[in-house]
Amino acid sequence: MSHKSDLIEEDILAYLQAHEDKSYLRFITCGSVDDGKSTLIGRLLYDSKLIYEDQLSALESDSKKQGTQGEKIDFALLVDGLAAEREQGITIDVAYRFFSTDRRKFIVADTPGHEQYTRNMATGASTADVAIILIDARKGVLTQTRRHSFIVSLLGIKHVIVAINKMDLVDYAQSVFENIEADYREFAKQLAFENILCIPMSALEGDNITNKSHLTDWYQGPALLPYLESVDVSSDLSDKPFRMPVQWVNRPNLDFRGFSGTIAGGVIQPGDDIVVLPSATRSSVSRIVTYDGDLEEAGPNQAVTLTLADEIDISRGDVICAARAPAEQTDQFAAHLLWMHDDALLPGRQYLLKTANRTVPATVTGLKHKINVNTLVKESGKTLELNEIGVCNLSTTQPIVFDPYNDNRKTGGFILIDKRTNTTIGAGMIDFSLRRAQNVHWQHIEIDKAARARQKHQKPCMLWFTGLSGSGKSTVANLVEKRLHDMGRHTYSLDGDNIRHGLNKDLGFTDADRVENIRRVGETAKLMVDAGMVVLVSFISPFASERRLARSLVEENEFLEVYISTPLEICEQRDVKGLYAKARRGEIKNFTGIDSEYEAPEKAEIELDTSTMTAAEAAEEIVHYLEASGYLEG
Repeated sequence: MSHKSDLIEEDILAYLQAHEDKSYLRFITCGSVDDGKSTLIGRLLYDSKLIYEDQLSALESDSKKQGTQGEKIDFALLVDGLAAEREQGITIDVAYRFFSTDRRKFIVADTPGHEQYTRNMATGASTADVAIILIDARKGVLTQTRRHSFIVSLLGIKHVIVAINKMDLVDYAQSVFENIEADYREFAKQLAFENILCIPMSALEGDNITNKSHLTDWYQGPALLPYLESVDVSSDLSDKPFRMPVQWVNRPNLDFRGFSGTIAGGVIQPGDDIVVLPSATRSSVSRIVTYDGDLEEAGPNQAVTLTLADEIDISRGDVICAARAPAEQTDQFAAHLLWMHDDALLPGRQYLLKTANRTVPATVTGLKHKINVNTLVKESGKTLELNEIGVCNLSTTQPIVFDPYNDNRKTGGFILIDKRTNTTIGAGMIDFSLRRAQNVHWQHIEIDKAARARQKHQKPCMLWFTGLSGSGKSTVANLVEKRLHDMGRHTYSLDGDNIRHGLNKDLGFTDADRVENIRRVGETAKLMVDAGMVVLVSFISPFASERRLARSLVEENEFLEVYISTPLEICEQRDVKGLYAKARRGEIKNFTGIDSEYEAPEKAEIELDTSTMTAAEAAEEIVHYLEASGYLEG
């Protein structure tokens, strides 16, 4: 197997050390379906003699069994490991392979070509240094070629190899190659590539893969593998300011305290001045500690432990930066976002945002536009569907430390996570901090919530009434407020129908608009709680995530979820406004309980069913709960 080296026989330890010191290159292969991505990787492994004998025997056997290449070896079978891929003849997941030559070690990501698997392709590209974009010489530049090229550019890959494959099927015609190269370079002028190399090749026949082919003697450039062995990608991060997210505070004994992490950019030496964010505490580096001993210098992708000259407070999630060029901090920023989930992005819904160093709650506050990745045209839209890309504004509950993605992919990238399922649903690239994040600050006000509550002789809270239309939410809330008013309490009611006549007049009833409806109401109710009041909020609020968001806006025990659990059939029988009848006839779309889902609370503080009790009885039960829990004391 493997490439040969005289050192193996002469000095095995020297061979192992030489292998250890080789640089890494991560690259991705992408292109349209059946352009030959898996075949190319298989050919690279085969021609480099990087296949074990038993693997080769199995490959020959499988090739005859599959019958895709007649009597020839089907190199794609080396990579298409999933049974479903072999049955369909396509790659449907990201397949990673490791191999090495005498000059370099490689990790290659073979990514799917189908449009519906764009998220998988983006995953593979997110850590790659070089992209190989395959083009079928018979078909030329296709829509999927443009799609993948745009995503590769968006994800910060600067070095692109355009592999114009299957030249054997066009008789190795120079004119075909040159026409495709001209078309691609014209399109790529819109993208941020630093270097584009076009190579004519046949992955199946091995032309221009590991060695130059005599069949393309008109081509003056390098073969693929020699170029991969020599392309310089190391200087990009080394030239950036120093960044190291702290992953672990290393304290094995009382005499040692270091901060461990993987360097995300720049180089560091003992004596260099640093600043720790977000605290902005300054110090200098005393030692760069590794398992094999101290280093005089460390750079990108090295895992090290730094000790500092001063005893300062640093925690996991902090970022150690060069003092002369610290990273930025913001809680509002613009970003490109690739949506990776079947459920659409809903601006206003709270997700978890994970960066290189921390995880914080975040909300997409606005979608500026979507990008048609096939044409690069900007399109309007309120939400993003699976595999769509858009430019949006995001807001986080706490400031994050970042660099613009174009400056540093490691500190400028993030993912969005669904809070309920813990599923990764989006991948983003930070563009810049919004100006308002730097210009808008909290103004200190001496009269606070506690003072306002004392004046009103009550404990402020948000009574959040949720349930289906016709369940009795507004009726019960109205009776509760009347009862509290008679008791001399300070209250205010926010009712779903009333709010839509003013504050939320511009919103419809799509899922995205429902989320924004509740977000605005939650923020308004929060201000009233801050004023020391008991605020009663009566909204269907069908989504559990938005009710959780409203709960998170106030302090613990200030949010009381009141679930009016009256069954759908009872609500539909009441149908005071005739809405259910219209929904059943198809005259109203997105009506909760009919063609739009209602997510019932699992642990509401109060649950009442107005089909088994009167509205007055329900109201009395709520007032009794408030009295027993101390909300009306004073």
